[in-house]
Amino acid sequence: MVQIFGTRSMNLALYQPDIAQNTGAILRLCACLDVPVHIIEPAGFDIGDRALRRAGLDYIEHACIKRHISFELFEDWRVEHKHRLVLLSTRAEVPHTILSYRCDDILLLGRESAGVPDDVHALADERVRVPMADGRRSLNIVTAAAIVLGEGLRQTGGFAQRV
Repeated sequence: MVQIFGTRSMNLALYQPDIAQNTGAILRLCACLDVPVHIIEPAGFDIGDRALRRAGLDYIEHACIKRHISFELFEDWRVEHKHRLVLLSTRAEVPHTILSYRCDDILLLGRESAGVPDDVHALADERVRVPMADGRRSLNIVTAAAIVLGEGLRQTGGFAQRV
């Protein structure tokens, strides 16, 4: 069962996503893990685009999606609901495995092409990175989301229970 927005559940947010296929894959990931997803617009594609639906396959109907027409409105929602903002960034100094995650965290992923602007980076309560081998620039956004979300859910006991 997908968690309701505004409750004490881990969430994932996409800041102005550029690539429909990555967004679709993240929606599929979050649908499978019962994690709500925020899409902060504007996106670099039509949110109803066929490529998004193709990438998310039939899992889209199981995804809990909240759209925000701007980062400012997302931030207002986040502050009102008292969620901590954890930014995944290649510029972060803290490895994702060091942070103590909380059930009410929102994991924020930046645009595939540019990350997040400096003011959004500075606004985050925490910033983490996935450690990589020297000389490697970055992981695919979906891979990074899965790695960090998995650690956050492991720490908080947030994986969906199976009988």
